[in-house]
Amino acid sequence: MKATLALENGTWYEGESAGAAGETGGEVVFNTAMTGYQEVLTDPSYAGQIVTMTCPEIGNYGIADEDGESRAPKVAGFIIREQSPIASSWRADSTLRDYLGHHGIVAISGVDTRALTRVLRSTGVMRGIIATGDVDPRRLVEAARDVAPMEGSDLVRGVTCEAPFDWQPDKNTLDEFSPDPQRRARRPLKVAAYDYGMKWNILRRFTAHGCEVRVFPAEAPAADLLATGPDGVFLSNGPGDPSVLDYAIGNARELVKADVPVFGICLGHQIRSLAMGADTYKLKFGHRGANHPVKELETGKIEITSQNHGFAVDPKSLPSDLKVTHVNLYDNTIEGLRHETKPVFCVQYHPEAAPGPHDADYLFRQFLDEMEQRA
Repeated sequence: MKATLALENGTWYEGESAGAAGETGGEVVFNTAMTGYQEVLTDPSYAGQIVTMTCPEIGNYGIADEDGESRAPKVAGFIIREQSPIASSWRADSTLRDYLGHHGIVAISGVDTRALTRVLRSTGVMRGIIATGDVDPRRLVEAARDVAPMEGSDLVRGVTCEAPFDWQPDKNTLDEFSPDPQRRARRPLKVAAYDYGMKWNILRRFTAHGCEVRVFPAEAPAADLLATGPDGVFLSNGPGDPSVLDYAIGNARELVKADVPVFGICLGHQIRSLAMGADTYKLKFGHRGANHPVKELETGKIEITSQNHGFAVDPKSLPSDLKVTHVNLYDNTIEGLRHETKPVFCVQYHPEAAPGPHDADYLFRQFLDEMEQRA
């Protein structure tokens, strides 16, 4: 079936349907990872976005049910150059096409994704529409201009959990990348986690490091988390504009007063920074991929990191008690912060990877050290 991608700047691309039939709109972004498309599809941080994969062929190893980062795809749409017709991995439960169709994700293949990426890098990410069948591209351009912009959008409410729950690790959690068996043999550290659209691999990593995690909805009062007597509180990744999340920012301020160890990732990093008095701004095209170099300023070490964000913390707005710990070597944006006197730190990138390298897994151990010292 024919498919069309239209952008708000008036351009459109024709290709073939690679998923479900229909029409979908969102912010068109690009991800430079060569693998990990299933993790990208199921990452709740991509809610409201149409994701372009820059790797030319996508889908060759299929879909393995146990590799998801949430229960179902969260992307608004999917753009690829060439879709593999087969799933070559012995672990695969379905092909990519069947998976997208089953979950109602509208996708397009046959697009020159690297040319599209050059447009997005030059112009900045744009709103777009993917539609299948015979459609008028000019109508789609107008429809793209009516898509709600990412600025000012609270997308967290659409992806957070409905009620608190205790994370139950899957059978593979302790089999792979479990760094400290002795740590797991001692009393489990209790983590209370805010779910702003959390990836499951974050929970897997906490379990592998010997933690018990209770997950709370994004709007749960901070008092509810503190009432469980946690050793530390975690602020997760998630989608949308952090500056409009008044409820999350207010709760983060309450956690500072409680003097409990706090660790934030991605959106959690931005919420933590806003709660401490900093500002955020929207990047031109964001950072999305599995190969972004980040420098840890204290040691000078370089980490290759997994990233997915379209907003960043403004360095000119930092209060005096927030110290920059990591910077992005592509554009020198802030990638990590630590409070000078309180047990609070956060990073903009994804130390849990999935997809991507595990260079930054040490940050989970740092959080454990903070919790053990307080305990």
